[in-house]
Amino acid sequence: MRVAVLTEPGEFEVVERERPTPNADEVLVRVREVGICGSDLHYYEHGHIGDSVVEDPQVLGHESAGEIAAVGSAVDSLVVGDRVAIEPGVPCRHCEFCKRGEYHLCPDVTFMGSPPIDGAFAEYVAWPADFCYRLPESVSTREGALCEPLSVGIHAARRGDVATGDSVLVTGGGPIGRCVLEAVHAAGATDVIVSEPVDRKRDLAHDRGADRVVDPGTESLTDAVDDHTDGRGVDVAIEASGARPAIESTPDAVRRGGTVVLVGNPTADSVDVDALGLVHAEVDVRGSYRYANTYPTAISLLADDRADLSELVEFDAPLGDVEAAFERARDPETVKGTIRP
Repeated sequence: MRVAVLTEPGEFEVVERERPTPNADEVLVRVREVGICGSDLHYYEHGHIGDSVVEDPQVLGHESAGEIAAVGSAVDSLVVGDRVAIEPGVPCRHCEFCKRGEYHLCPDVTFMGSPPIDGAFAEYVAWPADFCYRLPESVSTREGALCEPLSVGIHAARRGDVATGDSVLVTGGGPIGRCVLEAVHAAGATDVIVSEPVDRKRDLAHDRGADRVVDPGTESLTDAVDDHTDGRGVDVAIEASGARPAIESTPDAVRRGGTVVLVGNPTADSVDVDALGLVHAEVDVRGSYRYANTYPTAISLLADDRADLSELVEFDAPLGDVEAAFERARDPETVKGTIRP
């Protein structure tokens, strides 16, 4: 089978590897679509994310879906021909976090596409069957691949306890911000502000129901929120950009007793926070890391048209054009691209 390996920053090579054989509890998936994620781009540009370093030719890609080509001897939940979305993080299942249902916090997660675990920019992958979710006929394999970023949005909305009637600020209109927008609407938010510096991404957020969009490059975010909420602030602010100014401004955008959720990977190691202001306003600040128990919800939202990601992907490319696709995906104007092995 063919796979695309990152050999060094900025360079992919398509090579032949032996097709994997699924273990007893695994399925073999013929990969149909893989999203290009921001973390994939970071590995492509820098060769590492923090302490996670590409030391050998690495297959990237963790937003994936495809068709079952073979099943292991102990698998009875899926059959050949089923279309599935693949959840990329497999925990140890034995630690205290796994036993609490917080398996995304397991310190021994095997995460697809994160060194040294190979990912889905390949024609086939073998993966545990209980982390592969059957797709209904109404959900495409492209949407199946997008269940991964949508899961990030669902988990962030849950971390913010977003409820019916809430007002929400989303900072960042890229793929994660867009998925957060879909998730908070599905959770019942009725007034959503999206802050995004790229014109086209703001337009897409507005088209998907944002009640107000803000260009943080030309207007103060806190002033815009104050104006929109008559000085009250939003119930929940979800920071999905990782930009330092956005992180620092979110506590000032929420009401007294409100909640800030940080989901975007920060571009700076530290930020300035008004700690006294957080205390006096009793603002909750919460991290949101990946997701747990979200894939069935993501699939249901897509199947019931409660979430629409049809405009999220702007282009797709075959495996042989992966390097050109990554270069296109690096453009700030591009929302998202996919690879079709």
